[in-house]
Amino acid sequence: MFDPAFRADPVDRTQEFPVDLESVVLPIDKPKGITSFDVIRALRRILKIRKIGHAGTLDPMATGLLICLIGKSTKRMNEFLEYKKCYTGTMRFGQTTPSFDAETEVEKVEDVSALTITDIREASSVFSGTILQQTPMYSAVRVGGERLYHKARRGEKVKTPQRFVTIYDFSIDNYSAPDATFTLICSTGTYVRSVAHEMGQALGCGAHLVALRREYIGPVSVETAWSLDDIPSRD
Repeated sequence: MFDPAFRADPVDRTQEFPVDLESVVLPIDKPKGITSFDVIRALRRILKIRKIGHAGTLDPMATGLLICLIGKSTKRMNEFLEYKKCYTGTMRFGQTTPSFDAETEVEKVEDVSALTITDIREASSVFSGTILQQTPMYSAVRVGGERLYHKARRGEKVKTPQRFVTIYDFSIDNYSAPDATFTLICSTGTYVRSVAHEMGQALGCGAHLVALRREYIGPVSVETAWSLDDIPSRD
């Protein structure tokens, strides 16, 4: 699962925080309710350094591993984007939302009293290997020079781009109606909430994502990640 050729040396939270920030790979455990750029903005304020980026966006609702790149490490972003990503999460069946997750209000409700974990696992088997995925309207992808989520909030509907993504493993871990927990290992660029939405479509009852956590990117685990509250300020 982990690539032994991986050359980065992320700063583990059990280590002393580095004094030299010329080139640092810093894993952060992003909390729920803030954007990935909010994390970057906070680090810039705490560390008094501007050159900080991240390797892989997490939606505001999601928690977990956000690899932040400081100084010269920003040049290594593509290395991290090539790695497999592992997520755990919860999808709720019988309810759909415009954004495919819990960030928008439920717009349709269906009865799922007859739905079983066997049904869900059978539907999940389709999501394997390279698949063509439709970009959701509520996304930061630009169409016509404008981010799709701006159009979505105005109620506009446009044809969104498609792209190929790879699902390496998708397991349904438990089902307690109406919620199913899962583990998903996938390539960069995969919209996990779109997987939840398409699962609901396949089962004819609808579904949306209600929780998501990124557990690792390649060999970097969220267990090694720092909380923003633990980053020492540079006065």
